[in-house]
Amino acid sequence: ALAFERDMQLIEWLDELGYDEAFIGEHHSAGWETISSPEVFMAVAATRTKRIMLGSGVVSVPYHHPFHIANRFALLDQLTRGRVLLGCGPGALSSDAYMLGIETTTQRDRMVEGIQAIMRLFTEEGGVTIDGSYFKMRDAHLQVKPYQKPHMPIFVANTFSPSGMVAAGQLGAGVLSIATFTPG
Repeated sequence: ALAFERDMQLIEWLDELGYDEAFIGEHHSAGWETISSPEVFMAVAATRTKRIMLGSGVVSVPYHHPFHIANRFALLDQLTRGRVLLGCGPGALSSDAYMLGIETTTQRDRMVEGIQAIMRLFTEEGGVTIDGSYFKMRDAHLQVKPYQKPHMPIFVANTFSPSGMVAAGQLGAGVLSIATFTPG
């Protein structure tokens, strides 16, 4: 509880100091990154800040059905009046994937497939039907579309390999690069 409160206070300070964005990650097994739901944390942070954009840094797309990600982020975008950024990744910790029974070699492809579905749900009218590699949707639609049009900015995580950059280009998304500390 103290660590969560400290993180929340940090976001409040960033807001007061005029920072533009704060990103909240999703992890489930490492023990030191303990926020399991960025969108829940972002919702509370939105009630305690005034202007800062709140982003998921990241939602591990292969761990969730894309419909649920789209639905939760569209709702959060509406509730915050457009203060949401959707950062997506394949899942950085192999221990998270292991607990969920997901082969790590499938995570990047699942992320791209999931983001494509999320974008369709955000932008298309009518039903979306997808028979995906790890999820299915039948005539799916969001009852409430995102506040930002056509949707909130979407980013893809990139660490050590170029695959995140390639995926971002393929999807027309921005990049969250967290490997700036590495040599080269």
